[in-house]
Amino acid sequence: MTTDSVDIDTRTDYGQQTTKMVNEHFANGGARGVLLMRHSAREFNRDINDLLNPLTDHGRQLAVAMGGALTADIQLRGYASPPERCVETAELLLQGAGGTAATAPQVRAVEALGVFYALDHMRMWKGMSTTEGLEHYLSRWFAGEIADDVMMPPELAVAMVLRVLRGKLDAPALGAKPQLDLCVSHDMTVYTVRQGSGLEPVAAAPVEFLDGLLMYREQGQLLLRSQHGGIVEVDENLLSP
Repeated sequence: MTTDSVDIDTRTDYGQQTTKMVNEHFANGGARGVLLMRHSAREFNRDINDLLNPLTDHGRQLAVAMGGALTADIQLRGYASPPERCVETAELLLQGAGGTAATAPQVRAVEALGVFYALDHMRMWKGMSTTEGLEHYLSRWFAGEIADDVMMPPELAVAMVLRVLRGKLDAPALGAKPQLDLCVSHDMTVYTVRQGSGLEPVAAAPVEFLDGLLMYREQGQLLLRSQHGGIVEVDENLLSP
């Protein structure tokens, strides 16, 4: 999600670093993982509500390609923020991994992967349009400079998203094979979790299409990893109600 109007992006390398991270995790013996990721390349039409902007045809191709590049030895389950571009990204990833529109597991929309932390969307969009963009707005949010009737406290938003991811990670597996749960969301959510978990600050690197954060357990620790190489332990005490 962004307020910047740009030409349709035709880059072909989106998702490659995220795919490499996921494949390395399972190649090293990982049994479970949950990937919080941004949707694929989409349109930027200012004449409609931003959340209604769909994927581009190129974005659809990228999602299918990323699904096909995931290791064939894992089983996938898909969740997504309710907007169409997120649900479609997850569906295409599953199809690219070997399913078809008829046989791929069904993607379920999950409100907690949406922009639930924006309490007043109109004022949030206006605030972003009058600042230096999304990253600057998020930095102000974490600094406590956004009115509390516009945005939920960031630490609460982070805890809620991490709680949902942990729930997917600890849910019964689909079968005996290693499993990855896809959770397709927005760049704003990935930025928020990345900063709030202590993994990487908002300004560390842009969250591009198909970028993601991988949650998994290792030696009793709940870990969160970025495709940039950073890893942080998630304090599960902070996720308690």
